[in-house]
Amino acid sequence: MLNEPKTSRILRPLPRDKAFYFFTSIGNYTGESAASLEEFVKKILDIDIKSLEFHLYRKDFEKWITETLEDNILASKIKQLKELKPIGIDLRDRLYLIVSKHCENLKSPHLPSTPATFTKPKPTRIIFGKTQSQGTVETRVKE
Repeated sequence: MLNEPKTSRILRPLPRDKAFYFFTSIGNYTGESAASLEEFVKKILDIDIKSLEFHLYRKDFEKWITETLEDNILASKIKQLKELKPIGIDLRDRLYLIVSKHCENLKSPHLPSTPATFTKPKPTRIIFGKTQSQGTVETRVKE
């Protein structure tokens, strides 16, 4: 779990000179950029798939996420995705799922994982056998 200052740093808006600029190949700028992780998530859905393929296999996403956003966890997930060698719409879908889920996890409050947050459920009474009008009723406690 990341601490609050680290999370804020990852989610912060960046100056334009630190933004991620999308290209389809060397020298072929798409005209699109992302200056935050949230903006990056949105761009994944609209950007030319050739750009996603170009940057994934050059490790550009990993580098920007590690060096600029300072998020080694997400960079590691992107690296694992690259090792699966997805292309086309499969790449877009997987990349979007990984980055959007990670972004949502960073934005949502985390519950402490101390034993105090977990309580043992109370025993449940289950009645077996005949109804009272029929005679015997047996009660057991399920734990």
